[in-house]
Amino acid sequence: MNEQRRQILQMLAEGKITADEAERLIDALDRQQPESPPGAAPRPKPRPKYLRVVMSWADDSGGDGPGRINVRVPLQLLRAEVRLASLIPPQALTRANAALEKSGVPIDLTRLKPQQLEELIEHLDDLTVDVDDPDTKIQVFCE
Repeated sequence: MNEQRRQILQMLAEGKITADEAERLIDALDRQQPESPPGAAPRPKPRPKYLRVVMSWADDSGGDGPGRINVRVPLQLLRAEVRLASLIPPQALTRANAALEKSGVPIDLTRLKPQQLEELIEHLDDLTVDVDDPDTKIQVFCE
């Protein structure tokens, strides 16, 4: 661990900065670090922090015209939700699953495990979403 990173963590431990500020400072340090010299071990891929879903369309069918939706969900929220699901009583999970199914979201909360979420996050780089409308584009990725 380099000295700058250690100083940031020390300031966080002393309460001089918030966790969000520490995260931003560490991200800035990571961006400033030069590329590894040839032959050095490759740097590990940074852990994604957000799930982003972007949808854009060109509506020529007389609707409201072109539009765009941009949703950014913190992955920490999803990770916490998966852990919280294990604390929910089975009867409540059964009701939640029924409500999700009725809304068209076929997810079984009783079978969702934290390691499955991590595997899903790892594979989102390979995700492709097909849309029947050639003027509509959907992107799902982690950043």
